[in-house]
Amino acid sequence: MLGAIIGDIVGSRFEFDNVATPGFELFSPDCSYTDDTICTIAIADAAMNHREYKDALVDWCSRYPNPMGGYGGRFLKWLQSADHLPQASYGNGSAMRVSPIGWLYDDYHEMQDEAMKTALPSHCHREGIRGAQCVATLIYWLRTV
Repeated sequence: MLGAIIGDIVGSRFEFDNVATPGFELFSPDCSYTDDTICTIAIADAAMNHREYKDALVDWCSRYPNPMGGYGGRFLKWLQSADHLPQASYGNGSAMRVSPIGWLYDDYHEMQDEAMKTALPSHCHREGIRGAQCVATLIYWLRTV
């Protein structure tokens, strides 16, 4: 999880302005956490404290409503909705926030199921679910193989 957060902070200044050279300072005054870090922490909180993923996402994102780069348009609408009904997004948001699941679960099938559950609130399209499961699986394999 620390790697995901450090990567988010280092890459934050390039989110909308890519750089083509590997020769850059890792940390600069332009770096900050983004929505990726907030959502990753929300997923870790939910998994470690037996909370609903939806509730943790709403809670953490409400605490930090203006991260660098902002929230994605559809995700922001979901956050601001009164009912927080599942959204069929197939964007990368479910994949970028799922890393804690690959670390926290020792059983492969349980890890896959939890990765799916993390996607359901805002990325319940099958590709959104697959993205979350793919990233969690890679982390799980790197940790266990």
